[in-house]
Amino acid sequence: MNRDPLYILLISVHGLIRGHDLELGRDADTGGQTTYVVELARALARHSDVEQVDLLTRLIDDPAVAEDYALAEESLGERVRILRVPFGPSRRYVRKELLWPHLDQMVDRCLQLLRQQDRLPGLIHSHYADAGYVGQQLSLLLGVPQVHTSHSLGRAKRDRLLASGRKEQDIERQFSLSRRIRVEEGVLRHASLVIASTHEEVEEQYGLYHAHQPKRSMVIPPGSDTSRFSPPGRRKIKAETLGMVDRFLSEPNKPLILSIARPVEGKNLKGLMDAYGTDRALQDMANLAIVAGNRDDIRDLDAAQQRILHDLLMDVDRYDVWGKVALPKRHSVEDVPELYRLAARRRGVFVNPALIELFGLTLIEAAASGLPVVSTENGGPRDIMANCRNGLLVDPQDPLALSAALKVALCDREQWRRWSKNGVAGVRREYSWDAHVAKYVRGVRRVLYRNRKRLRRQLASDLRGDHSSLAFVQRLLISDIDNTLVGDREGLQELLAWLRERTGVVGFGVATGRSLESARRQLRNWRVPMPEVLITSVGTEINYGRKLIPDTGWANHIRDLWRRDALVELLAEVPGLRPQEAENQREFKLSYYVAIEDMPPLKTMYRLLHERRLRGRLVLSRQETLDVLPIRASKGHAVRYLAYKWGLPLCNFLVAGDSGNDIEMLKGDTLAVVVGNHSPELESLRDLENVYFAEARYASGILEGLEHYGFERVASEP
Repeated sequence: MNRDPLYILLISVHGLIRGHDLELGRDADTGGQTTYVVELARALARHSDVEQVDLLTRLIDDPAVAEDYALAEESLGERVRILRVPFGPSRRYVRKELLWPHLDQMVDRCLQLLRQQDRLPGLIHSHYADAGYVGQQLSLLLGVPQVHTSHSLGRAKRDRLLASGRKEQDIERQFSLSRRIRVEEGVLRHASLVIASTHEEVEEQYGLYHAHQPKRSMVIPPGSDTSRFSPPGRRKIKAETLGMVDRFLSEPNKPLILSIARPVEGKNLKGLMDAYGTDRALQDMANLAIVAGNRDDIRDLDAAQQRILHDLLMDVDRYDVWGKVALPKRHSVEDVPELYRLAARRRGVFVNPALIELFGLTLIEAAASGLPVVSTENGGPRDIMANCRNGLLVDPQDPLALSAALKVALCDREQWRRWSKNGVAGVRREYSWDAHVAKYVRGVRRVLYRNRKRLRRQLASDLRGDHSSLAFVQRLLISDIDNTLVGDREGLQELLAWLRERTGVVGFGVATGRSLESARRQLRNWRVPMPEVLITSVGTEINYGRKLIPDTGWANHIRDLWRRDALVELLAEVPGLRPQEAENQREFKLSYYVAIEDMPPLKTMYRLLHERRLRGRLVLSRQETLDVLPIRASKGHAVRYLAYKWGLPLCNFLVAGDSGNDIEMLKGDTLAVVVGNHSPELESLRDLENVYFAEARYASGILEGLEHYGFERVASEP
């Protein structure tokens, strides 16, 4: 099995991520996942098999948040760092649901970042659905295997919200769950390994997905930094922690029921308040402290958090539990271990009343602190309780069962001590970061062994179409196929030999009006090896390598303002147009044969589109065919998109063509070659800078252009 040192790229898109003073609970996006990815990164870097760990997240340059989040790089220790890339509304911190339209830009920025460091990770590990999308695209584009951890799942969330009485339309508007679920299906289908926290998560949560593959799932309970969480012993509780809680309480020395959770609906904090507020015996027995994020003014929080905290305060009054319930406004990461120790010192109990908990990191932290737990029976706590035997599981939607379990945990002192000891021992045995990382590395090694052929980064190849080499090439040749690349076999063989000698330095791609299937057939007929990139259907589709990996970012980019059905209806009324065969009609391309004497001038057709409030690009070729494309699509735009995505200057592209649908590609800052057998419509380009008209025909004309620009000399320099 391959034992090469590991370079692991972790991706976590949303929330506020930094290496110190994590703002847990500041909002719905900054919770347990934030802690997990930071501590996982540090723990992985300590393993002897790991050479480098990068945690990739979003750069946020917003005065409303700390300056730390605008740093492009932050060290987390030896061989581990946080990398931040700006994308989307980078000058404004927004909730994760608003980032979905901008994830393709993050993919592009990641490619540019990796190109700058001239090194690819051996493994991409994505966290949550948004990072899953980014990770999947990078995995496909670079040929690097993807590992994924969901943390929570869209289908389960939608089911819970529907069961609570929320309307599907409202759920969709707030959470964009349809898109999220669609992405999750794709990630589960693609990922080489899915890491889950519990067996219940694998069987019941992932089991809701059509693409779930149990054999690719691995249960690895998250680790806990046990150096931070430990029983109180004889140490004093910090005065700041005492003040944070006790200022709310009339009898602060009573046992303390502690809950730490973000103020989101799924954490069921209102259910906990109902259980406590309706049980006078429980109130006499213990105080309740709910640490629900951080706030200066509830009115400054988002609407969902406002509603939850408002309900908690109203319930304190409704149940008249003033002096018995603490609702601290602020806490830091350093306060959390002290809160657990305070509750343990007072012989209290930790409670997690969530409707469902995929894992339950707070349960591990409480157990490590010697604090018994009462927890939801839904999800990961089943596994934790089986391993630690330190408390009770309950139905979180049954207030009577919840209050009864809390009283059981508080009443029996001998059982309390036994649960306290069991929890500490169980965490040390099952949930240390060293144990987590050891299992992680074993699982990853198996993935890399299965994918070892794809992970060989040999730049010496024979045009086998390895699209991952685009991350390293210095220059890129993009050629039209018909009457440019092909047409003369002798010239073609000379060009292919030229490319083979420069594999890994000069990349090779085609740009054609043909459909993808037609382009592949034509390349096979002329015995052209599969290029690294194929721009097809007049620039409306981009695919990579032998596996024809589609560039979804390009598709999402050109979709804007494209109303295909309305265009079909309108163009059916235009004289001189006859639809081409079905094979030539694509999602983003309508193709017609032209009777040029009957067809209106292009100016007239554009005016007609404008009158109908339609947008499209009209491409006339050889006075014989007309292609109608999205306004953002063309061969030229596709080439410029590639330059941006892969971090190559346009002057490092040489493009070659022969007809009208190549015009957009040939103009601009690229180096352009018009082959000797070109059509008359390209004559308008003759006086443009960086457009070379070759005398030789077909592929020989491309070779002439390569020599004219010194492309060979420059590309072959070290």
